[in-house]
Amino acid sequence: MTTVHHTPGGTTLLAGRRVARVGFGAMQLEGGTDRAAAVAVLRAAADLGVNHIDTAEFYGAANALIREALHPYPENLALVSKVGAEREGAGLVLAQRPEQLRASVEANLTSLRVDSLAVVNLRRGDAPPGIIAEGDQVVDLDSQLAELVALRDEGKIGGIGLSNVSVDQLGQALPAGIVCVQNAHSVLDRTAEPVLDVCREHDIAWVPFFPLGSAFPGIRKTTEHPAVIAAAARVGATPAQVSLAWLLTHYTRTLLIPGTGDPDHLAENVAAGAVHLDPDAMAALSSL
Repeated sequence: MTTVHHTPGGTTLLAGRRVARVGFGAMQLEGGTDRAAAVAVLRAAADLGVNHIDTAEFYGAANALIREALHPYPENLALVSKVGAEREGAGLVLAQRPEQLRASVEANLTSLRVDSLAVVNLRRGDAPPGIIAEGDQVVDLDSQLAELVALRDEGKIGGIGLSNVSVDQLGQALPAGIVCVQNAHSVLDRTAEPVLDVCREHDIAWVPFFPLGSAFPGIRKTTEHPAVIAAAARVGATPAQVSLAWLLTHYTRTLLIPGTGDPDHLAENVAAGAVHLDPDAMAALSSL
């Protein structure tokens, strides 16, 4: 594997590890990409300096692909996973109970062939997008955090993160030592700004999902907005790169995890870390 001497987007700390601010999200490897192509993209990401990969056992084949592509893993690679759901047939169901969280962590350790995960993010099921918790899947946050703290004490988790949470939930979880938060956030979707403000206050890493928008109803695609297109033309970048660069500039502890099975899109995403937005471009985008 090629040795690299650069870090896309600069670096910040994640659970005590220094990682590039442009990482890679493995969810899109779940389907639609042939195995050889997926392995090649993962290796290309590592060659480009990506050392933060976000995955989950419930992403189907993603963990197996990561293992095939990168095991034995470089010492500086942060493997981050997510718990709170599991596969059932061709779909997903919530798995929020503490014993289910533990089982999911163990499954991730096995499929990735590691003894410890850099971070495990708890995906709550209280609000959209995705499945909403019902019945025995309505679990209090303190019980979940107690299980994750126990797993951290056992050395199976390096840090605890949260996904899809409110300001109150983040505040409730702070005593457990939260290292990152994953919420939907983009230049066109600022509904999570109050959660981000708490992250700023407590120096917590911010990992926005849907950074370019989504096909989910009501979530606009940033690359189609005239102001984003105009800013891209102004700075000589693509609308996707401008959307990602705005997120990096908006908060210094932001970590991006764009995913793709296409090597050209991978290169474009990584290059977003070098895009400079001048004050006029930032002002125009931030006013959206």
